[in-house]
Amino acid sequence: MADRNWIALFLTLSCLLPSLHASAGDADPIYRACVGQCEKTGCVGDKCFQHCNFLSDGKPMGGPWYLQEPLYIRWKQWDCSSDCRYHCMLAREEEREKVGDKPVKYHGKWPFRHVYGIQEPVSVALSALNLSIQFHGWLSFFILLNYKLPLRPGEKTHYEYTGLWHIYGILAMNSWFWSAVFHSRDVELTEKLDYSSAIALLGFTFILAILRAFNVRDEAARVMVAAPVIAFVTTHILYLNFFKLDYGLNMKVCVTMGVVQLLIWAVWTGVNHHPSRWKLWVVVVGGGLAMLLEIVDFPPYRGFVDAHALHNATSIPLTYLWWSFIRDDAELQTSTLLKKMK
Repeated sequence: MADRNWIALFLTLSCLLPSLHASAGDADPIYRACVGQCEKTGCVGDKCFQHCNFLSDGKPMGGPWYLQEPLYIRWKQWDCSSDCRYHCMLAREEEREKVGDKPVKYHGKWPFRHVYGIQEPVSVALSALNLSIQFHGWLSFFILLNYKLPLRPGEKTHYEYTGLWHIYGILAMNSWFWSAVFHSRDVELTEKLDYSSAIALLGFTFILAILRAFNVRDEAARVMVAAPVIAFVTTHILYLNFFKLDYGLNMKVCVTMGVVQLLIWAVWTGVNHHPSRWKLWVVVVGGGLAMLLEIVDFPPYRGFVDAHALHNATSIPLTYLWWSFIRDDAELQTSTLLKKMK
C-alpha cells in the first residue's frame, strides 16, 4: 500500500478536502460589494488590473486579457473576476484584523496570500518535496533490486512484488504532481485531476495492502483481487469527472478504502515478525496522528501555512520511512527465497 498506509491516510484526507462554494467570507455584504465594484471599475482601492480595463462598449482595451498578461499568470487563468475576489478578500481580512475578528473562508477556502500567482505556495512546495522523496524512494528501490540483489535467469528479480511497487511509485509521483498543480491554481480541471490521481493511488494501495498482507502470489488470485477494485475505482473516477463531482460520496469512498487498508496493515504488523515492522508501525501511527491536523483545520498562519500544509510536511519523513520498509522487505524476501533454493 504505499505511503498511503499512512498514505492511505493522506489520500483519504486528500479526497476529503472540501471544495465548498459558499462560505462566511463570500456571503459578507462588504466583500460582495467590493467585488461588484471592482468588476465595474477594475480597481480595489489604489490597485487596478490591466485586464479589468474596458471601453465603453464593454470590450477590453488592447485585446483580450490573456494576450496582455505574462505567461506565468496567463496559464493560471487569472482574470478580472478572480483578481477582484482575491484583492477584495485581502482588503476585507485587513479590516477584520483591525477590529480583532478572526479569518473566515471565502468560496470554501481560507484566505491565502499568493506568490507569483500561486494560490498556496507552501503547499505547492511541500507537494514538490513529497514528489522528490517519492522519486528518490522509487529510484533507490529500483537500484537495489536490479544492481545490488541477486537476479534470476533472464535478469528477473526474486522479489515477487517488484512490479506492483513500481506501479505504486509511478502512481504516487503522479498524485503528488497533480497535488502541486492543484494547490498552485484551483480550477475545475486541476481539481478533477488531483482528485482522480489521489483516488487511483488510494485504490491501488488498497490492492497492494491485500496482496502483500495475505502474501498473494498466484497470478490468477491477484487478478481476482484486483479486478473488482479496479472496476470500482474506474467507475468512481468516471462518475466524478463526467457526471457529478459529489464530494460527499467521494468522502465515503475514500474513508472506507483508507480505513480498511490501514486496518489490514496494522493487523499484519501486529502478527508478523518482520524485522522492519517498527518502521511500518511508525508510518501507521504517524499517519494516524497527522490526520488530526486535517480535522483541526485552522486558518493559515500569516496567510501561508495552514493545517493541510503541516499535514503535507509530515508526509515527507513518513514517505522516506515507508520506502525504507519496502526496500527492507525486498531484501528479506529475496534472502528467504535464495535460502529455500539452496
